[in-house]
Amino acid sequence: MATGALEWLTRYAAELGTDPPSDPEIETLLALAGEAAHASERMAAPIACWLTARAGVAPQRALELARQLAQTPP
Repeated sequence: MATGALEWLTRYAAELGTDPPSDPEIETLLALAGEAAHASERMAAPIACWLTARAGVAPQRALELARQLAQTPP
């Protein structure tokens, strides 16, 4: 990830009163966003990440759920 993005995320996390994501968490969140976007529409990516945080679900578990959902027909 670009240095500028990491710096911004670190500052944003501080403003929120939390720690910034680790490198593995960033990779997982990007994979989750990609899964959501490719399984439905681009707008699903940020909303899926928001839902994950709101639900208090670990990013890795959320990615697993998103992959399962993408393989299940509606």
